[in-house]
Amino acid sequence: MSNFLRAFDRDGNPISDEEAARLFRDFDERRVAYNQFDDVEVSTVHIVFNHRFSDGPPLIFETMIFGGEYDQHQWRYSTLDDALEGHQRVCVLLQEGRCL
Repeated sequence: MSNFLRAFDRDGNPISDEEAARLFRDFDERRVAYNQFDDVEVSTVHIVFNHRFSDGPPLIFETMIFGGEYDQHQWRYSTLDDALEGHQRVCVLLQEGRCL
């Protein structure tokens, strides 16, 4: 069975539709990291549903920028550790004024 549009917990384990619906409604539980720099926000969340549209591990975390020059730029990850690292990397680059 394909992982496309399957729901996963933070550890990458498949979960039921009921659990996915519960998680998806609880934004506080899904939030992984958040930073704000003046008018720019960086948010990383557990997106619950796999966003990989090909073979490979499910992409179930997402970092997104809101506001500023890089508004709506996003990165997706398969693991919580990768998501936390990616969030930090985006924040550092933004603070340094470097191109993403």
